[in-house]
Amino acid sequence: MSFRERLRADCASCVGLCCVAPAFAKSADFAITKPAAKPCPNLRADFRCGIHSRLRESGFPGCTVFDCFGAGQHITAAFGGRSWRDEPTMLAAFPVMRDLHELLYYLSEALSMPAAAPLYPQLTAMLEKVSQLASSLDPSADPAVLRAEANPLLLEASSLVRRPAGPDHRGAALFGASLRGASLRRASLRGATLVGADLRQADLREADVIGADFRGADLRGADLTGALFLTQAQLDAARGDSRTRVPGALRHPARWA
Repeated sequence: MSFRERLRADCASCVGLCCVAPAFAKSADFAITKPAAKPCPNLRADFRCGIHSRLRESGFPGCTVFDCFGAGQHITAAFGGRSWRDEPTMLAAFPVMRDLHELLYYLSEALSMPAAAPLYPQLTAMLEKVSQLASSLDPSADPAVLRAEANPLLLEASSLVRRPAGPDHRGAALFGASLRGASLRRASLRGATLVGADLRQADLREADVIGADFRGADLRGADLTGALFLTQAQLDAARGDSRTRVPGALRHPARWA
């Protein structure tokens, strides 16, 4: 199994940590309020979700777009397959490890970009540093500090790939924006809010979408070939169809069909 494959969630090898550790509030994403470290009432005794096949219809779309980036199975394996019922420290480790694994995902993505080759030594050193902390399962590790250290590298990698740079929409509030057919090639959409935006047939090739919120965005017919730092969770949160083009390492969500 490759390093990047280890960053893919494998729910069958986890003990439902994402159904216990995080807190969530009743909203459009969750039908109920659940405090941290309390099992979701839909979690079965075998650590499987009792409504997994109908989460959206049951008022839990937030669950369908959550990605632990492999942190769940990593922690479960580190504790010898035991559960949080016997090892409550697993719950404290989960949110920290999840954030570290997300950072590992972005670093590994940057290391797959040929244009970022001048940064490979620094990116590799950063990836090894984060990997060691993730392997240690140290709940006192501070992902925010590591993210602040890694972000300049990720930003520089993005700049190298996106030459010449496209439109700059970093952190833009684009709620429900009409961007159908928009030319956003090599654009920066880092941290942009695109909730409910109309991006049908938009050109998003090589756009930097790290941290962009695509919930409910319409990506039907859009081209995201080579989109930088795009995650499966971002696609799962959006709408799309068979014409939507996505990077080869990702997949069309089943509900798009």
